[in-house]
Amino acid sequence: MMGTLKTEPARTRLDLLAPPVAAAIEQWPAEAPVDVDEVLVAPIDAELADTAAFCAAYEVEMAESANCVVVAGKRGGEVRYAACLVLATTRADVNGVIRRMLDVRKASFAPMAEAVELTGMEYGGITPIGLPESWSILVDSRVVATPHVIIGSGVRHSKIALPGPALGVLPGAQVVEELARPA
Repeated sequence: MMGTLKTEPARTRLDLLAPPVAAAIEQWPAEAPVDVDEVLVAPIDAELADTAAFCAAYEVEMAESANCVVVAGKRGGEVRYAACLVLATTRADVNGVIRRMLDVRKASFAPMAEAVELTGMEYGGITPIGLPESWSILVDSRVVATPHVIIGSGVRHSKIALPGPALGVLPGAQVVEELARPA
């Protein structure tokens, strides 16, 4: 299920998480459908954080790994952001479904420096846990249907493992059919 990752409950290893992610784990609601102890973290080699290298090195299936991409679009001079979570076997439909959901004319990946500054997370480790409250979190339905999924932790030197359904109930999350297309 999680390859060769050595996981432990994230709440016991907040040092492996970006500050906004650690804060979200500490404030995990007791009534959440997934217990905080089901949110696991594992240290990894930061040089292997990119999905393909990570999956190969830690024997994790691409279909169990999800990528969080930050998308931005403008409407009326206002920039609208969304974090989009899609399986590594798919590609986010940025100028189709995501553009329409943001209600903008054109959507694109947010510039790296902007995404890092606004999230308080490292590029290549951005995760939907602990994002700014005003952001939309769009989760492809295939992610939620995955029993266990590996996502970023806000930093490049660790990964979070948790039940896929937990991602559909994060604050601000919306599960979307066909948010992504097969790669």
